[in-house]
Amino acid sequence: MSRTDPTEHAAPATSSPVTLRVNGTEHVVGADHRVTLLDLLREHLGLTGPKKGCDHGQCGACTVLLDGRRANSCLLLAVAQDGAEVTTVEGLAATAPGGGPHPLQRAFLRRDAFQCGFCTPGQLCSAVGALAEAAAGHPSAVTSAEALAEPGRPVEPTAPEIRERLSGNLCRCGAYPAIVRAVADTAAAVVPAGGAA
Repeated sequence: MSRTDPTEHAAPATSSPVTLRVNGTEHVVGADHRVTLLDLLREHLGLTGPKKGCDHGQCGACTVLLDGRRANSCLLLAVAQDGAEVTTVEGLAATAPGGGPHPLQRAFLRRDAFQCGFCTPGQLCSAVGALAEAAAGHPSAVTSAEALAEPGRPVEPTAPEIRERLSGNLCRCGAYPAIVRAVADTAAAVVPAGGAA
């Protein structure tokens, strides 16, 4: 008669602890392996700024900054982000110089770019990431040949650049013109036209 190891047929773990630094605060959460980063933020941490729109990474309403880069949180498993730094729209103000709303949030107010507001959190996080990418010299599909000739050179955030870089964020209210103007205002305030800040 053979003996069986009682642990041989043990069910695999279905959850794991995940450590995330969200908006400057560290959280340790026991997360089901199937939970997306978006659901963890909304349902476990109560951060409802990132919205669940299409839940397929096509509308951009769930966009957050993940280690400083924009990401569709509905497409990412939370357990795979262990140790990451996450900034949601609720945390943008904390990154503003001098406190208060982030300059981009103030520009959205000035330009009346909010409309219904469902897409706004994703638009704001995406715009912050897009401006950082342009400032770091990352090209887009519409970056000029002149700029491409100098890798690493900051890309001027023109209206076509802003439209292309935010093309993954949909606004069903049609606030695109106001959003582009708000992002351009913010870019001009951070990096004066024709030179570095």
